[in-house]
Amino acid sequence: MNQNETEKRVIEEAYLTGERPLFGEKNLEVNRTIFADGESPLKECSDIELNGSMFQWKYPLWYSKNIQAKDCTWFEMARAGVWYTDDLTVEDALIQAPKNFRRCHNLSLTHVSMPNAAETLWHCDGVAMQDVMAKGDYFAMNSQNMKISNFELVGNYSFDGAKNVEIHNAKMLSKDAFWNTENVTVYDSFISGEYFGWNAKNLTLIGCTIESLQGMCYIENLVMKDCCLLNTTLAFEYSTVDAQIHGNIKSVLNPKSGIIRADSISELILDETKIDPSKTEIVCGKIEKRSSKLTV
Repeated sequence: MNQNETEKRVIEEAYLTGERPLFGEKNLEVNRTIFADGESPLKECSDIELNGSMFQWKYPLWYSKNIQAKDCTWFEMARAGVWYTDDLTVEDALIQAPKNFRRCHNLSLTHVSMPNAAETLWHCDGVAMQDVMAKGDYFAMNSQNMKISNFELVGNYSFDGAKNVEIHNAKMLSKDAFWNTENVTVYDSFISGEYFGWNAKNLTLIGCTIESLQGMCYIENLVMKDCCLLNTTLAFEYSTVDAQIHGNIKSVLNPKSGIIRADSISELILDETKIDPSKTEIVCGKIEKRSSKLTV
């Protein structure tokens, strides 16, 4: 391969309009360029380096490979911005547009803010996220093989159906988080939201603080180590559980089996018509109230 075939073509401070202005381009460096009105400006591209550039219209990166984007901005109308794209690195980005990152493989996000992240990061495989902030419902639905650290999320129904996920140092305000998940481990995080983790399999929480109404229910193999449950009521219904809780649990309802350790439980509800109480060991310094039925 000669030198001309390996050199990158450079686009500098361009203003590109119209549909598909750089369709199918390869081995390209794009600096401080505005992709204005016009769909799919970088469709079917590969080996593209983007620096300080802006996307102002729909579908900027579809069916592309080997993309590096640094200090770039996706405006609100850059909707469905990155779909079907593999080997993508995004750093220091502001992404205002919703429905970004769909069916991507090998995606890395670092120092990324997504203030309108509705329906974002769906069906992706191989995701690394560090210092990411997102606001929007249904974040990361059906994605898998994810490693996440220093993550902030405001949005309900997050990670529904996700598999093989590891999270460190997160703050999440998210009702129905981690539903239908498999093989999820969360370390040193705070999560607040009703109905946390329902229908999950192999959900592990280590050093976490959870606040939830009817949280941790219908879970197969729930493990909690060194966790706190703040104002958490009707926990563990029909779950198989191995829990170590510091402090108080407001109420526990009909765990399926396992062991629950806590400093105190305000109300323990074990209905023999629903579960076999002998299959769950309760290790607790103080149980304020025991009930055989849930009263509303």
